[in-house]
Amino acid sequence: MRIYDFPLVSGCLAPFGANVGLARYRGSYSTGQLRPSEHFVDGKFLNPIQTSVANPKDFGKIFRQMVAGQEIRTPRRPIPIVRRTREDYATPPASGLRATWIGHASTLLEIDGRRVLLDPVWSERCSPFSGIGPARFHPPPIALEDLPPLDAVIVSHDHYDHLDFQTVRSLARLDVPFVVPIGVGAHLKLWGVSSDRIIELDWHDRTTVAELQITALPARHFSGRWIRDRNATLWASWSIVGPSHRVFYSGDSGYFDGFRDIGTRYGPFDLTIIAIGAYAEEWAAVHLNPEEAVAVHRDVRGRMMLPVHWGTFHLALHSWFDPADRLVAAIQGTDIVTAIPMAGQWVEPSVPPPIERWWMP
Repeated sequence: MRIYDFPLVSGCLAPFGANVGLARYRGSYSTGQLRPSEHFVDGKFLNPIQTSVANPKDFGKIFRQMVAGQEIRTPRRPIPIVRRTREDYATPPASGLRATWIGHASTLLEIDGRRVLLDPVWSERCSPFSGIGPARFHPPPIALEDLPPLDAVIVSHDHYDHLDFQTVRSLARLDVPFVVPIGVGAHLKLWGVSSDRIIELDWHDRTTVAELQITALPARHFSGRWIRDRNATLWASWSIVGPSHRVFYSGDSGYFDGFRDIGTRYGPFDLTIIAIGAYAEEWAAVHLNPEEAVAVHRDVRGRMMLPVHWGTFHLALHSWFDPADRLVAAIQGTDIVTAIPMAGQWVEPSVPPPIERWWMP
């Protein structure tokens, strides 16, 4: 095993993120300006409703299931993907709205002539180490250096499967703004993103980037990259609104009634990008299962749903294909419109593609 080549900063290995002392909320880390948040109490950010991440009493049960479970947690054959190059994006979508699922939560969104990259993770593993941790089932469908010009990068929270050190280090070389929840800017600044390209938002804060209105919205989750920094930074779902189209991204979240408020205040949405995987009974409060994802899509008043957060890394005890199977079952007999694309496959809400079970084991 080789630890990534990174410097020691403030006594902390860089991929782990900002030092715990720095990551304790003191306002906007990127600018140094104080930004009080009503969601920050006694040194930690709080969820919109009472939330327990996991009961230590469940760890034994989880370990036994990890060892003895019969689930198919990794693919038995190569997963099909659609390869992309920069040239594929030279012509914008005729409809004005298109999404490319890169894998897990990473998605390239084209909206009204602008491009937004969500939760970019290109590394082989979502881990601070190069040799251990969950490894990809498939390569990214497009090389990071082959991406078309970007107008914004949005990060939902600081967990390794959403905020990747190596990917950020590469994107830091580009003149692109990062829009993140409060505190996540500390990680980005540590990794080479200049302060003037970091925009930190509290829930319901809004910023305008390249004619897009980007709003951080509540989610029910948690944060942290190491043992002692739990909930030192904020997490969020997102509204991305262009001149003609509206998109909702759930980030990581458990279900809560706040999604109905989001739909009332910020919906409807032409496209919802919603996490459907990495669920378990023990952490049901902080991750959606497929049936709950459908409920979120309804709550926020979505037109078409793009499921993410599955099919790329082994992060839970269910079979790797279970999220897609359960989603298909959940929408049977309903008016829900969804696409379940291969990585790299385009999705346009104006012309939803038929569901093809490419994930069958």
